[in-house]
Amino acid sequence: MKETDTRDFGASAVNVIAQGTQLQGNMVTSSDCRIDGALRGNIESKAKIIVGRSGVVEGNIKCANIEIEGSVKAESLLVTELISLKATANLIGNIETGKIAIEPGAEFSGNCKMRNNRPVAPQAAQPERK
Repeated sequence: MKETDTRDFGASAVNVIAQGTQLQGNMVTSSDCRIDGALRGNIESKAKIIVGRSGVVEGNIKCANIEIEGSVKAESLLVTELISLKATANLIGNIETGKIAIEPGAEFSGNCKMRNNRPVAPQAAQPERK
């Protein structure tokens, strides 16, 4: 009798694009992804993306978190939580994120828009001038 594999790999699986691998096309994933090779295309992930030191991405990125050690060239990076640029990172593109961390030595060229989810503190009433 053949045994059926009922394990759920989706929640814990990590996609890896190894160094020396070149992909062209869009990628959609619900799990973490590490890129040490080259990807020319857009990436959409509900999880974390890591662009390793040898990794190169040319395309728009939409994800929850991203850590960049390598090179990314994109029109837009939409990161719902945290973008982390390591000292070896080279990023060209416009960022929209909740939080950003940039190590000394990282190169970034583009615009950054921060979404502030904190409540706005009420301003004290100003006395009227006469």
